[in-house]
Amino acid sequence: MPRTRMRAAEPRIELASHAALQSTLQRLWQDAVMREPALAGLRGAPALDTLALHAVAFDQDDRPLGTARLSPDHRLGPLLVLPEARSRGIGQALLAALAGAARLRHCRQLTLEAPLALHAFFAAQGFIPEGEPHSREGIPHQSMRRAFDGAVVIEDPAQAAAACIGITAGTRRTLRIYSRELDPGLLDQPALVQRIRRLCTGTRDAMVQILLHDAQAPQRASAPLLALSQRLPSRFALRQVSDPVDQAYPSAYLVNDRGGYYFRTLGHRLEGEADMDGAGRARQLRDSFASVWERARPCAELRALGL
Repeated sequence: MPRTRMRAAEPRIELASHAALQSTLQRLWQDAVMREPALAGLRGAPALDTLALHAVAFDQDDRPLGTARLSPDHRLGPLLVLPEARSRGIGQALLAALAGAARLRHCRQLTLEAPLALHAFFAAQGFIPEGEPHSREGIPHQSMRRAFDGAVVIEDPAQAAAACIGITAGTRRTLRIYSRELDPGLLDQPALVQRIRRLCTGTRDAMVQILLHDAQAPQRASAPLLALSQRLPSRFALRQVSDPVDQAYPSAYLVNDRGGYYFRTLGHRLEGEADMDGAGRARQLRDSFASVWERARPCAELRALGL
C-alpha cells in the first residue's frame, strides 16, 4: 500500500496587544534564548513590546512556535521561530498576518532590520534592501522596506536581486521573464535560481516562460537558469524574439500572475522599478509579453542541448 505524506497542520496566528500575550511572549523568548543565547539582544527595549501589535503562531496543541511584532511607527520587530518549527512556513505566516494588519491601518510601508543570513527570506516576502549592511549585537543586518503604496525605485544589484526573488516567490503559477540574454549577474544568482526551482517543483502546473533576444549567449555562458530549464523541461518554455520591431525593444522585465513586476527601461541596466502589488501595470506587461511570445520562435536548440 503506498505511503501518504501528511502535511503539517497550518499554524494558528493570533494578533493581540502585549498585555494580552505577555506571559506567552515571555515563555517563548525565554525558551528561545536558552537554546540560542545570541538572540538575547535582538528583542529590543521592553517599551517597544508594550506599544506594539504582536503576532504569535501556535500549533494544534496551542503551543507557541514563533512571534513577531509591529510597532506604531510601522517597523517590524524581530522575527522569532523556535528551531524545531523552522522551514514550515511559520515565519512567512507571521509576516503575512502583520502585513495584513498594517494594510488595514493604511500603512504605506513596513520596515525592518533583517539578519543578513535571512536576506533572501525577507526578499521573498517583498522586502527591498536599503543602504549598506551594518552590525547589530555583533550580527550583520540589512535595513529592508516593503512598500504598499506603489512601485519602488531599484537602483543597485542588491535591490535588483531582492526584487527578482520577491516577484518569483509571489508567483501563483506562471512567471514570465523578458531578458536580452538571461542577465548575467542577476538571473544567475543562486538564491534566485533556487527560488525558481522551488516554484517549478513545488507548484502544480507551474510554468516559466522566457523571451530572449540572444538565445546563444546563455548557452555560451553556461547560465544556471538555462541548466535548470533543461533539468525541468516541462516547466520551462524559451523563445527568441525574431520580429525586427520586437528586436528593437530596449527594455527587460519579470512579471508574475499576482500583480508583481520588476521593469527596467534599459534591459542592459539594473535600474528600474518594482511593485509586488501593481496589478494594472503587471497586466500590461503580461499582455505585451503574450503578443511578442506569439511572434517569437521556440528555442528548440536550447532544450535539446545537454550541459
